[in-house]
Amino acid sequence: MDARLKINQQLPNTHGEPELTILMPCLNEALTLAKCVEKAKAFLTRYEVVGEVLIADNGSTDGSQAIAVSSGARVINVPKRGYGAALIAGVFNARGRYVIMGDSDESYDFSQLDPYVDQLRRGTQLVMGNRFRGGIENGAMPFLHRYLGNPVLSFIGRLFFKAPVGDFHCGLRGFDRVAITRLGLRCEGMEFASEMIVKASLNGLSIKEVPTTLSPDGRDRPPHLRTWRDGWRHLRFLLLFTPRWLFLYPGAVLALLGTVQLGISLLNPSGLGRWPVGVHTQLFAAAAIVIGYQTMLFAIGLLMARDNTKLSVLHPRERWGLALSKSIALPALGTVCAFAGLWLCVNLALQWGGAGFGALRPEDAMRQIIPGVALLLIGTQSLVASLFFAALRSAFEAIPQNS
Repeated sequence: MDARLKINQQLPNTHGEPELTILMPCLNEALTLAKCVEKAKAFLTRYEVVGEVLIADNGSTDGSQAIAVSSGARVINVPKRGYGAALIAGVFNARGRYVIMGDSDESYDFSQLDPYVDQLRRGTQLVMGNRFRGGIENGAMPFLHRYLGNPVLSFIGRLFFKAPVGDFHCGLRGFDRVAITRLGLRCEGMEFASEMIVKASLNGLSIKEVPTTLSPDGRDRPPHLRTWRDGWRHLRFLLLFTPRWLFLYPGAVLALLGTVQLGISLLNPSGLGRWPVGVHTQLFAAAAIVIGYQTMLFAIGLLMARDNTKLSVLHPRERWGLALSKSIALPALGTVCAFAGLWLCVNLALQWGGAGFGALRPEDAMRQIIPGVALLLIGTQSLVASLFFAALRSAFEAIPQNS
């Protein structure tokens, strides 16, 4: 089901209930938390927004909770550790129609949230900050993050998911609370930042960017972010959420190249110039076909899991793979390939018997047995995969929808 979320524009709240929740995750931010809360409250007063400041505390041991309360913020305790876990809990506990989230380390200026509120009031469901457009002060972002990690991961996100976002990992962003809670966000670590954009894009939410300035944080300790660990988690999430690019397309290319090479070898056994057509290349080509095809089947299995567990809406280009898993095409292909491969293998056995089970020319035998075994493997994989997909669908259908 293509659960597209519609824009539900609402005028500023004038009845005393919070229009805006300014949400900050917190883990031992005693040095900077009070200043962040004060700036957020100052913005609410200056811009005449009925709102609240909410601190999602992730187990601070430096007195951050008491500082937040004394500064006028509401605090919720989130026992489950993780950047994403704190923010998910904060979103579900927010009282505002809109939520603007940002780190509580003074790297973002909570007194300058005007463009975020303006966009939200216009009906934009996810408003992303862009630090590359707004400015990155000296020392605010590590070199690798600024020139490698963030640009590369943002490019991959735009390529895979067509999200109009130039800064995938900006921590300052605003959103329609109801629209975001419907996305079913689950990532408990730093990859939560990517998950929100990916699912918002796949579900058709309206997304806009506003320039945002990043300042050096005011901590006296290293940040919670770990460059290589968290960078890998972001990349892994992006790749696993698009099996087309990670498994389906590479598998198809590998299988196609193997098929072409095998066909050239069979049609030109005596040679094709300097192009290799020996039995060794046939063997490699057959392996490429089998591995590529298996990779494609695995991609279809991932698509089924995503669709049936409602992890996200499938991309339109992924739906043909899902349709293939339900059609007769897969078992039909498996039957044809299996019988063709079996015929080649049996035919070679008959030739061997006709020769009195004596010695055959090894190259002639291999040219027949290699494609025969490859077809037999592909046919068997197709038939087993079709049965597995059917069993998987039955298992998902047996799970209650509200579980």
